[in-house]
Amino acid sequence: MVRGKIQMKRIENAASRQVTFSKRRNGLLKKASELSVLCDAEVAVIIFSQKGKVYEFSSSDMQKTIERYYKYTKEAQTDKLEMERYTQQLTLEAANMTRKIEFLEVSRRKLLGQSLGSCSLEEIQEVESQLERSLRNIRAKKGHLFKEQIEQLKAKV
Repeated sequence: MVRGKIQMKRIENAASRQVTFSKRRNGLLKKASELSVLCDAEVAVIIFSQKGKVYEFSSSDMQKTIERYYKYTKEAQTDKLEMERYTQQLTLEAANMTRKIEFLEVSRRKLLGQSLGSCSLEEIQEVESQLERSLRNIRAKKGHLFKEQIEQLKAKV
């Protein structure tokens, strides 16, 4: 004979509800004990009845298991907070880098002579002086390289 599925809702009849509670409580405590023995797991189960009576099972000291649980949840909460802080830090860094990239792109366009229509006279003069400094540095490097090549050629002769 096949058992029918039980609909998961509150049992209205108080006597039937108490019988079901008692049977299922005993089954749950038995399963907890089996899990502890078969898998060498630390298991703790606490059940409060509707009338406030406490039923419990623990494979070791219940208080130590509860303390271990509190310690674990506190560590997990700390890890979660650290991860949230780290994520916020990375988000801020990404926003800062995005702003820096945008600034560098605007500066690059200005140095290439693009997007100068919205620039003030002071900004254009600053771009011009930057270009002049860059051109001086490039010419100095070019002159230095030419001197080295001339010296190398003289050494070969």
